[in-house]
Amino acid sequence: MKLLILGGTQFLGRHMAEQALAAGHEVTLFNRGSQGRRLMAGVEQLQGDRRGDLSILRGRRWDAVLDPSCYLPSAAQRSAELLREACEHYTLISTISVYPQIDADTDETSPVAELSAEALAQAETQATAGASQSGGGYGAAYGGLKVLCERAVQAVMGERALILRPGFIVGPYDYSPRLPYWLLRLLNAAEDGAPVLAPGRPERPVRLIDARDIARFALQQAEAGQGGLFNTTGADGLSMGALLTAARSACGSRAELCWRPEAELLAAGVQPFADLPYWLPEADNAMMEMRNPRAEAAGLRFTPLPQTLADTVAWLRAGPRSASPCLSREREQALLRAGECQPERAHIAQVNP
Repeated sequence: MKLLILGGTQFLGRHMAEQALAAGHEVTLFNRGSQGRRLMAGVEQLQGDRRGDLSILRGRRWDAVLDPSCYLPSAAQRSAELLREACEHYTLISTISVYPQIDADTDETSPVAELSAEALAQAETQATAGASQSGGGYGAAYGGLKVLCERAVQAVMGERALILRPGFIVGPYDYSPRLPYWLLRLLNAAEDGAPVLAPGRPERPVRLIDARDIARFALQQAEAGQGGLFNTTGADGLSMGALLTAARSACGSRAELCWRPEAELLAAGVQPFADLPYWLPEADNAMMEMRNPRAEAAGLRFTPLPQTLADTVAWLRAGPRSASPCLSREREQALLRAGECQPERAHIAQVNP
């Protein structure tokens, strides 16, 4: 197949490009910079800005388009309309943040966020000013913006549109402070032997998905010409305790996990998720229980967690990484000194296959 990837150099898009090349597809990347030339020598690179001039895409044809980098409805509309007659299949990566309320029963038919005209205009103005290049910069408007991106693509592409709504994506090339925070913390603990602060109840469910699993599923659907709407959130059966225990093993660390009750952490001003990734208070943890049976029935498969962790650790070890904005080592130590650790449970070492 001839594939056009809008982006293709960051995290999920990079995995899409690598898997497509490994499968023998012909890949074209469209993005703003020259990073792709360094990462994927020999791959056709088209330089441009999806918020600006798309003319370099005119007059070309591809079998499928993969779009992992769209945050604004105007950008979704422009690229979909320009490529309407230039491709047979169009994949847009959205997010489970489209759901304003999430529980264990949330599925693809659940209500989605509605964005006011004022909020949309503010987001578009913000993007024009260059203030945000990723979803994190749009705050509470992020989910509503993605809903409008979905609708724009679906309106143009119809049944040729594949919309994927991931949850928490992990794996190599993850420059977020989330899983890398825990892995780097455990790697450091392997050297200094100090305990690692672990939040809340070890048995609390968490849910993650390897970026490579989303990329593989998207390519499979594109190859089959299958559209549709799918949540892609990850496998069942993982707990916070199992995640950190497996992460400790992947890091070759023997550090003690010092579990502290969520009430103590909240009272101390520790910010859920922002300070300690993947920790949400029990009352807000339904997002971690959101399943994806429809995607699994369509062929979504999951990389074993130990493999995801080992590959991410290898990537982190391969080069320097920026400082994490999460909980500092100094504050973590102060919190550890302020209370007693809860004992580790033997059963939390079990990890879903």
